[in-house]
Amino acid sequence: MAFSVSNGNAARSGLGRRRFGAGNGTLSEINIVPLVDVVLVLLIIFMLTAHVMEFGLEINVPEVKNTKDTNEDLPVISITRNAKIYLNEKPINMNQIATEIPRRFKNQKNVYVMADKATIYDPIAQVISTLDQAHLGVKLVTKPQENAGR
Repeated sequence: MAFSVSNGNAARSGLGRRRFGAGNGTLSEINIVPLVDVVLVLLIIFMLTAHVMEFGLEINVPEVKNTKDTNEDLPVISITRNAKIYLNEKPINMNQIATEIPRRFKNQKNVYVMADKATIYDPIAQVISTLDQAHLGVKLVTKPQENAGR
């Protein structure tokens, strides 16, 4: 009487019989774990750098009691604290305002003027006067007061 005892390693070591295609076939499954790891790392990188990509002019507009919300899409003239003038966040010379607005924005009759509350009044008055000479309406940008209800 003859026995054969095997612990299952014979097939792996090449000593026993193998099934057809076992051991030399290609892996046809996609390994999802590394893909998810890469996506999560990219998500974290974008979350950390998203605030850096925010840019624009920092203009602290005055607070008033009565404000009116509007959805109009008008050109915006911004005046910074140190009296620099921008048209839709691009620097502009005050002498070019009257010609640039009709050229860039066809059929616009109104313009938003957004000035920092620490700006001296002279540049604001000059911009409003220039817009008035160009027959453009002026809408001042403000924000509501926090304690307007008191």
